[in-house]
Amino acid sequence: MSQRSTPPFRADHVGSLLRPPELHQARERAAKGEITQEELRAVEDDAIRRVVDLQRKVGLRSATDGEFRRASWHMDFIYQLNGVSKSDEKLHVKFHNAAGDLEFSPPGLQVDGKVGLEKPIFGDHFEFLKSVVDPGVTPKLTIPSPSMVYYRGGRSAVDENVYPNLEDFFSDLSAAYGKQIKSMGELGCTYLQLDDTSLAYLNDPNQRELVSRMGFDPQTLHLRNIEVMNAAIAHKPANMAITTHLCRGNFRSSWAAEGSYDFVAEALFNELNVDGYFLEFDDERSGGFEPLRFVPKGKYVVLGLVTTKRGELESMESLERRIEQAAKYVDLDQLCLSPQCGFSSTEEGNDLTEEQEIRKLERIVETAAKVWG
Repeated sequence: MSQRSTPPFRADHVGSLLRPPELHQARERAAKGEITQEELRAVEDDAIRRVVDLQRKVGLRSATDGEFRRASWHMDFIYQLNGVSKSDEKLHVKFHNAAGDLEFSPPGLQVDGKVGLEKPIFGDHFEFLKSVVDPGVTPKLTIPSPSMVYYRGGRSAVDENVYPNLEDFFSDLSAAYGKQIKSMGELGCTYLQLDDTSLAYLNDPNQRELVSRMGFDPQTLHLRNIEVMNAAIAHKPANMAITTHLCRGNFRSSWAAEGSYDFVAEALFNELNVDGYFLEFDDERSGGFEPLRFVPKGKYVVLGLVTTKRGELESMESLERRIEQAAKYVDLDQLCLSPQCGFSSTEEGNDLTEEQEIRKLERIVETAAKVWG
């Protein structure tokens, strides 16, 4: 076994990191008009420099900007696609945690024009990140997968006057994402992650029932999602590694779905043309490792064994034991280690401290060093 020199790395992380207090304060002041967007960007720049240095110090081989310029891991991207606008209606997503339930009600979206892309979204974010990483550290960009544009709203969110035939919508969406991927490659991005909750949610019978009510076929939607993603991924340059991250919801230490990967596993691992899969396995909600038996040679699974939903630190022994269990179903050389999700998928962040976040990242690095050398 050995460390990896290309993504995904033996010790890796999903993307979002806890926002520092000064960034929260600056965003609030900018929203009130008390500081300019330029002044906000200067605060963001400083915070990103520090969080990139944090990732270097804990020993990670890749670095993100912590998603510090976003309020949400996905909507900040999706609203910048041509043809997509905020809806007057709110989405109502019920999240769960050990203490009970809470509801997340962000604005919805409406596809009310032809979907397209004028310029790479987050291109300037990536260029700044690339400018501040150290040599030997790979800058990584995370964006929502194409599936996230239509998974929540269903057919009713796509204007039938614009797209009477949904096949045309899927084709335009794939083309827009293909342009995004190609453009990011031209900006020097060699590590891109497509975050996709739908392929994890669809393992939950309750979510498949919801999908049916929204007008999609719950038995085949995962195949459609894979098809749309593959059409976009076909535009990637040869030197770009693309991974996907699957989770069952991550909002203020809460989740929205549960269920093992069995329902999607065979198609997910054999038909989706990515280099690696970040999969959450931090508790029983994700089921066992048995679905990993479908992973073919040449692809990598990044085991999300370290939870971002609680501050308690996992022991190295427990992580080693679970990696050994996973290696019964897929070769150890095809495995890596990461947190199960981001630490702050939305700007509110999960219920843990920055010190706990750092210790978890350090534990991932030291465990990976022990397992893979």
